[in-house]
Amino acid sequence: MQRFKRSRLGTFLLAGAFALASCDVPPPVEPSAKPQARPSSLVPPKAVPQGPSAASLALKKYYKRLENDQLTLGLLRTGGGGPDTPFTETDLKRNFIRIAFFDEYQRDQGLIPSDGSPRLLKKWLVPIRIGVEFGRNAPIENQATDKAKLVAYVKRLSRITGHPITVTNNNPNFVVMFMSNDDADQARETALKMIPSIAQSNLVFFNNLPRSTECFVVAAGFENEYEWRVAVAHIRTELADLQRLSCIHEELAQGLGLANDSPNARPSIFNDDDEFALLTTHDEELLRLLYNPALRAGMELNEARPIISRILAERFGPS
Repeated sequence: MQRFKRSRLGTFLLAGAFALASCDVPPPVEPSAKPQARPSSLVPPKAVPQGPSAASLALKKYYKRLENDQLTLGLLRTGGGGPDTPFTETDLKRNFIRIAFFDEYQRDQGLIPSDGSPRLLKKWLVPIRIGVEFGRNAPIENQATDKAKLVAYVKRLSRITGHPITVTNNNPNFVVMFMSNDDADQARETALKMIPSIAQSNLVFFNNLPRSTECFVVAAGFENEYEWRVAVAHIRTELADLQRLSCIHEELAQGLGLANDSPNARPSIFNDDDEFALLTTHDEELLRLLYNPALRAGMELNEARPIISRILAERFGPS
């Protein structure tokens, strides 16, 4: 989902099974003469890091100013909701349907809007192994803190959903990349490694991000489009501290299956108004609903409606 107001992208979806491309490699050619060693005087000096590019520094300045403006306006709230943001079972049902059963963009079509038709319910059935990758130009001073915040949030998501979610770089199936504007090639390489069949319309975002894009996630299945098996999230390291944390919260939650947004969702991070920066109590309820065993991956909306009502009634009691 493109976030021009919130300056984010949301979840791009890929349909169909993955396929690895292959190519024929010609046999090596035997050299006609033994190559001579390069004279030591001609050995190039080791590359010296040049620091962030001018473009990266400009982005960092822009995002810091943007975060300050948002905070001044009372946006990017971190409390999870409060007395001024009550919600009912009816609100939860309406918002869940809009966020879990509809897409903002067409599959494999970049930023072409969805036709507005309901889709099958999407979720993970296999354990989620979240790997963390920092770009070669990502600031060292932020890496330990960013990873610690991600680890804490992943534990929270696992408790909420009851689904096994861990942080590990041992064969991850969900990679969270913290990349600077100068790490475009690395981001693209990682995306292709994780999702070899990724559409070019989606791949372009990994190495050609507009300034309006703070973060996004791409998720996909193997045999079908609704049982997710792999995901890649991209978070800009030029973002200010709260913006990066907000991206962690939103992209991981969307990468679990809540792929859409709704202007009616409040208090929620699944809303383009930027009022809330972090996962709210309302959003926790949406995740509990999504991973309730009664709601199956691939379920149609009409079949799910009465089940959603029953789950909410059992949780909250008579209204």
